[in-house]
Formats: sequence, C-alpha cells, structure tokens
Amino acid sequence: MSEAKKFLYVNRKAPYGTIYALESLEVVLIGAAFDQHVSLAFVDDGVFQIAKGQDTKSLGVKNFSPTYRALGDYGVTKFYVEKDSLDERGLSADDLMEITYEDENDGFAEKPSIIVVTKAEMAEVMRDQDVILSF
Repeated sequence: MSEAKKFLYVNRKAPYGTIYALESLEVVLIGAAFDQHVSLAFVDDGVFQIAKGQDTKSLGVKNFSPTYRALGDYGVTKFYVEKDSLDERGLSADDLMEITYEDENDGFAEKPSIIVVTKAEMAEVMRDQDVILSF
C-alpha cells in the first residue's frame, strides 16, 4: 500500500462574508476522513479564522470556528500560521484559539496544533507537500 499523500489546505480569506473558509473546513474534514495526511495553513486574512472570541450573532450566521478544535480527532494536527500575517493585522499567537491534539505516540499527551512560522518557513512547508489547495 502506498504512503498517503500530504495535503496542505491554505486559508487566505476572513471566516465570514464568503463561503471560502467554511468550504475549506468541509473539504479538510472529508480529506481527513479518507486518511489523507492533512495540514492547514493560515495566511493573510485567513488568520482570523482561528482567532479567539468570534461572535457571529450580528451576522446571522453560525460560528463554525469551534470545529477547528475537533480536527485533532481526525488526525489533523498541524495548523501553520504565518507570523507576518498576524503582525500585519495587529494580532499575535495569544489572539488565536487554543487548538490541541492528543499525541498517541506520546502517551496521548495533549500538544498544541498551532505552529507560528515565518514566510520562509511557510515556503518550506509548502515545498514539502504533494498537493496544495488554496481557499
């Protein structure tokens, strides 16, 4: 049996106002359910998708951001966040939701999923993928 391909889903859009963020999340869940090696990247306004304290009541839409916390159960454990995108939007890692997973190779220790990277490191992450899908 061949090794699973590595898929990186790049999230560039704000979480609400378009369908891109929700569609990306749905595709990630489908890919993970089919045992793809899935990771996520958040760049540009995509960093807002995992920001703390999202309140969508005034928009009249459901807040889907808590779903990101469940992705670890599907084997999605790497959320790469571009530091420059955070900085340009006045955000830091402290402004992001706490997203963790249980590492079965380490006695099910809870570990952080969010990995803040530079642009150069993000480029390296992208080079290491078999498939990149941008939303």
